[in-house]
Amino acid sequence: MPRRARILAGGYPVHVILRGIDRAAIFFEDEDRRFFLDTLGMASQEASVAVHAYVLMTNHLHLLMTAERTEGIPKVMKQVAQGYAQRINRRYRRTGGLFEGRYRSALIEADRYLLACYRYIELNPMRASLVVAPGDYPWSSYRANALGSADPIVRPHARYMELADIESERLAAYRRLFEDALSTELLECLREGTNGGFVVGSQQFERQIAAMVGRRTWRGSPGRPRKESDISQQGELPV
Repeated sequence: MPRRARILAGGYPVHVILRGIDRAAIFFEDEDRRFFLDTLGMASQEASVAVHAYVLMTNHLHLLMTAERTEGIPKVMKQVAQGYAQRINRRYRRTGGLFEGRYRSALIEADRYLLACYRYIELNPMRASLVVAPGDYPWSSYRANALGSADPIVRPHARYMELADIESERLAAYRRLFEDALSTELLECLREGTNGGFVVGSQQFERQIAAMVGRRTWRGSPGRPRKESDISQQGELPV
């Protein structure tokens, strides 16, 4: 059975998850994390991909990125995953695959879900009970986005910049977003959308992207699968 093509489009933010094979560790020392970020920085610059948020956990990682061209994110992920896996295999004298396979991704509607995705990513260490506050974790973009710390990886999205015109006010506004917990519904929406390779957004946004890529962009219902042509028929879309 052929693999389902990813839903990607230039200019739209994408949430990416990459896990270790069998949920095993992919980062063993701080030097590994620094190497990964250096590789990500070079690859994203070469492919004209902006990294807005990231977190490096022990056995998986999250990225929020926007590419100028549709092929940008696949190029970055291939370069980073291959280069990092080769480095780890050499460094620790191991063989075989490091990652579970293909990275998982979801196209994110910027107006409604982008800042929630920022928070979802940067709150990962707290949900894993590794720290008591997101700023305590050194391997995420929180310190750049919330505290203004220098981070060569991070490039802010326009939606983030709209929080305020003055940097100090923008940082404060971003920190205030973390005062409210993400709802269970929103957490599941981001998880299911990314793990399933769908779009995270409103029905109008789903229709817009479906028309662009020529196929369904939302999780299907049980029963007979829709034909590809159905996605353009208003009456066949979910309500």
